[in-house]
Formats: sequence, structure tokens, C-alpha cells
Amino acid sequence: MQIVDILKAGPVMPVIVLNELRDAVPLARALIGGGIRVLEVTLRTPVALDSVRAIRAAVPEAIVGVGTVTTSEDLLAAITAGAQFGVSPAATPALLDAVRKSGLPFLPGTMTPSEVLAARDAGFRALKLFPAAPAGGIPLLKALGSVFSDVLFCPTGGIDAASAHGYLALPNVACVGGSWLAPPAMIAAGDWAGITDLARAAGRLR
Repeated sequence: MQIVDILKAGPVMPVIVLNELRDAVPLARALIGGGIRVLEVTLRTPVALDSVRAIRAAVPEAIVGVGTVTTSEDLLAAITAGAQFGVSPAATPALLDAVRKSGLPFLPGTMTPSEVLAARDAGFRALKLFPAAPAGGIPLLKALGSVFSDVLFCPTGGIDAASAHGYLALPNVACVGGSWLAPPAMIAAGDWAGITDLARAAGRLR
């Protein structure tokens, strides 16, 4: 599966932070129950990679990726854990080279036109815009679209249920990333039904 196909599998890619391994599978099932299949588990906690392994084993219908990949070591760890794609908050030549050699579908992070150009020159046509809202949001994406007509974006950072629709209306936006589908308080409370409701609502954004 190519990264563009993964991005187009749903309008919202939940940005997931898991503090407890036991929450990984119930959360994935709750999101799947609401129609959200593509899940980004971020490398922000010690249980992230084990969470990816658990979801891959128990929820085969999910498309599970690893986010916050910043080094070749992170990339290798993600692949070893069974990640089906990777996401970075930014990109360096060394990281992009490692990604190309790995063959893993990957979404490099960019923020400025220069970073977009560098990633495109490295062979990437699907990019993350991060942090989207602080960087300029919808006006920035419109400006980038006028110059980089062959690039698709997944804007992430500062986007919520209220603002997502405006981003998704742009022709150069394949999907948006957001943490509102997996709120820490709801995960801690085990409110899986509530998370399924959030996922259903997100699925109606496009």
C-alpha cells in the first residue's frame, strides 16, 4: 500500500498517545468501530512500540503507523514493531535517505516552502504539514497548493473537529491529523463508546 492510499483511507488520522499498553487494543477497536482505520501511534511514551505490536496482532483491519519518527533508529524500531507506515514531525536528508532505503510508506513532516521543496526533490509527494495551525493553516495550504500542485498534505497540529472541515475542503489535503479522536481523559476512563462516537463524527467530515 502506498502512502497516498493510506492517507485517502479516511478523512482523519488520529494522533494517538498511549500511556498504558492495556488501552491499545480497546482504543483501536473503538476507532475501527466508528469507521476510522488508519491509526498513528506516536513514539512519545515507553509503551508505543508494544502498543503497535498489540494492535497489529489483535486488530488486523487497522492500518497502524508510527509517528514522531525522527531518526533512522526510530524508523528501524517502527518497522520491527510491525508498523505499516511512518510519520515524522520534520525531515532531514539522513532520515529521508533511510526511509527510501527501508521501503516503508512514509509521511515526512514539513512546515515551510523550502522544506516542501526539499522533500519533493527527495521523491516524496505526500507530506505532513506540521504544526499546521501555528504555521498558517488553510491560507498557507492554499499558497503551497498554488506552487506545489503535485503535492498532497496531511495537516496536523492545532486542528480539531470544528476546523477540520475547512482543511478537508482543500484540493491538496488528503486527510487531517488530530488528537481529538483519542482524548487522554477518555482513554483513561475507558470510554470506548464515546471514542467510537467521535470516530463516527469524524468520518462524516468528508
